Amino acid sequence: MYVRSFRLGFAALGGAAIVATTLGMAGDRPPVASIPTPSGWRQHDMARPRPAVVEPAGWSVGVPAPADAVVLFDGRDLAVWESASGGPAEWSVADGAFVVTPGKGAIRTRESFGDAQIHLEWASPAPPRGRGQDRGNSGLFLMGSFELQILDTYKAETYADGMAGAIYGQYPPLFNATKPPGEWQAYDVAFRAPRFDPSGALREPARITAFLNGVLVQDNEPPVGGTSWLEAVAYEPGATTGPIELQDHGHPVRFRNIWVRKLPERVPATEAERREPKIVAVPAADLDALAGTYGQADGVQLQLTRQDDHLLLKLPFRATPLRIVPVAPLHFVLPYTDGDVTFEKDDAGKPTLVNLRIGDGSPRPFPRVEE
Repeated sequence: MYVRSFRLGFAALGGAAIVATTLGMAGDRPPVASIPTPSGWRQHDMARPRPAVVEPAGWSVGVPAPADAVVLFDGRDLAVWESASGGPAEWSVADGAFVVTPGKGAIRTRESFGDAQIHLEWASPAPPRGRGQDRGNSGLFLMGSFELQILDTYKAETYADGMAGAIYGQYPPLFNATKPPGEWQAYDVAFRAPRFDPSGALREPARITAFLNGVLVQDNEPPVGGTSWLEAVAYEPGATTGPIELQDHGHPVRFRNIWVRKLPERVPATEAERREPKIVAVPAADLDALAGTYGQADGVQLQLTRQDDHLLLKLPFRATPLRIVPVAPLHFVLPYTDGDVTFEKDDAGKPTLVNLRIGDGSPRPFPRVEE
């Protein structure tokens, strides 16, 4: 089950959007929520500062799909898409692109996605028509809920949180990197789905990082809820996947070269894999004997000093020393790094050498520097 939000344009509202928000099960409605905007600005506040205009990058358009990507449009058909009601996608396909057919409604992928990298190219109608939100309007909805605005905002005025590159109604783009009407533009998006605890309560909000035409416009922003007109919609408890959806806002916006990569979740180490060091007690006098300066012929030196029941390792390229703890009388480890320090002694029991190993590197010997 997922939340799906879509906006239907009405000319009487000057291209503003009315939201119909439904659940995946017909007839259900999400609870009405009173959710303030994340910044304190009123939604669609015309006094909110507009982002600076920047020149788009040239590398973002025509990016081929990586080998592990799910291709959502190959230039031929809309087989992987469906209408918002679950029937065939009724937008038209021609010349390697597809175009919104006004009045046919939103289309969405048949497959659902969670954490994902998304590439999508779009072009607003040329010549341009209309003003404000009634100008080349569509939208890219992540999980069917969180909208990245698609709009012709090239030398065109509208409210900041409704510009191309905006997380609609919540976060304006950091920059206005749009191209002229008719030119191909590209979104590259990193999306992290929301996380919930076992009861379904929100533990972490979704996160959106987005580039528009190669320019960062959203930097790891957390939507306060699903996209809706005039107010955000509360997170649907437990929903971590949903379709990618494209909006019909009554404008013939074109699309091409759409692909998505499913991203793995980082797996934390188990208790067994943490390998917490089993610290042993080493007499303070023995620690003092191990302390000192150890160096190589190239001039790199290690400084070892005692602090309480362990040693501090000072490396020449670090401002602060590292704590190393004993797991044997002559074997010390970095508690949070796969690295260790082992000492060698001569026949008289005097420390003569330190071997330093980090990760997969070979141990580097550092002879003791006599003072």
